[in-house]
Amino acid sequence: MPAGISSTRRSAAIAALLRPLRTLAAFGARLALVLAALALIGFGLLPRTGWYRPVTVLSGSMRPAFSPGDVVLLRPERISEVRVGQAISYRIPVGDHHVQTHRVIAVLHRGGHVAVRTKGDANAAPDPWTARLHGTTAWRVRAVVPKAGWVLFWFRTPLVHTLTVFLAPLLLVLLALLRIWRPTVEPEKSDVARAPAA
Repeated sequence: MPAGISSTRRSAAIAALLRPLRTLAAFGARLALVLAALALIGFGLLPRTGWYRPVTVLSGSMRPAFSPGDVVLLRPERISEVRVGQAISYRIPVGDHHVQTHRVIAVLHRGGHVAVRTKGDANAAPDPWTARLHGTTAWRVRAVVPKAGWVLFWFRTPLVHTLTVFLAPLLLVLLALLRIWRPTVEPEKSDVARAPAA
């Protein structure tokens, strides 16, 4: 058998072995792209419309409803509809005025304004303040995505940020160049030349 034909068959056999790996890699790349697009839309774009807000839980004061590292999805609700038993996010009226998500234990109507008393489910005592709700809407907890916040924290670390900003585009460029320069396997030629038609 000529050396050229043997080499071609060997290349074809290697290509056949690598085909499932390439298919799996292509599927993985597409899946990663879809998940990244969904994350961008779900956590980056849609919250800007005001339909909902994702908030990462930092403390365990609301266990077992949600825990540190969970993401709570908040939906706007008219302040007049805030009721006892709902978990809402609001700015505390003391200290650094950070946003807190606790359960409403009392709703107070004072001079046309709505104020609430709140308590964390895991806390022994209510929060030591009465918080006035400003504006026309309050942000109520509607869903919990367990542990999704850890993924967001991980993406915000300096190393991962650097890799996604610089290394990911470089890898995409390299993959594109490899596709362009990849040698194509020519189909095998028959050992016996066809006789010309009579």
